Amino acid sequence: MAMGRFRKILIWVLAVLGVAVLVFAFARQRTSATVEELDAQFEQMMTGTTLVGRSTTVGRDTLSSEERYIIEGVTRVAGDTWLVRSRFQYASRDIPIVIPVQIKWAGDTPVLGLTDLTIPGMGTFSARVVFYRDQYAGTWGASDHGGQLFGRLERK
Repeated sequence: MAMGRFRKILIWVLAVLGVAVLVFAFARQRTSATVEELDAQFEQMMTGTTLVGRSTTVGRDTLSSEERYIIEGVTRVAGDTWLVRSRFQYASRDIPIVIPVQIKWAGDTPVLGLTDLTIPGMGTFSARVVFYRDQYAGTWGASDHGGQLFGRLERK
């Protein structure tokens, strides 16, 4: 009877190890995309996309009105620097903006970085935004206030 129990435990351990090996191999395979492949995926994900969401401001208990960032296109310039051609829509304003950003990769996930960029007529801003599938989330800051932002990606 002890031998039968030992076999069951051995089979269970081997099954768990087999699943662990498969999960590790699959995870490794999914994140082994080249930087060029990741860049192409990011460009495809962002071109013709509208970020629709809201933001918070630290110290306030309310959410912003719906904000819309229309991304007309993104272009890798050099290294981690990209140009984002966009329009920011908030309340009744529609402001075209071309901004340089840094894109860093956390595995297969793009993280947008913007540090102390002055946008004429709007102010100086910093942000860190993560994009994953059809969602985004991050933090933003201006010279005297900041908060969080989040939302979804809508494609044409």
